[in-house]
Amino acid sequence: MPDKFDPYRESLIMETRTVWPEGYEHLSDKQRAKIEGALHADPESCSQLEYVRVHTGFCRTITVTDEDVERVG
Repeated sequence: MPDKFDPYRESLIMETRTVWPEGYEHLSDKQRAKIEGALHADPESCSQLEYVRVHTGFCRTITVTDEDVERVG
C-alpha cells in the first residue's frame, strides 16, 4: 500500500529509487531519466509513493504508473 506524501520524511530523504513495472521497456534510458527526474522533483503528485527507513534517513521509492507518465511525459 502506498504512503501519503510526508513533508517530515521528505526532509530526511537520503536516497531515491524508481520502480519501472513491465510495459515501459520501449522507453530509452534518456526518456526514463527525464521521467524519473520529474517524478522525484514532485513526489507529492505521484500515486505510488513509499518511504523506506534506511540507516541514514529515508529512501523515497516511486513506482511509475501510466498516470505519472502521462502527467510528466
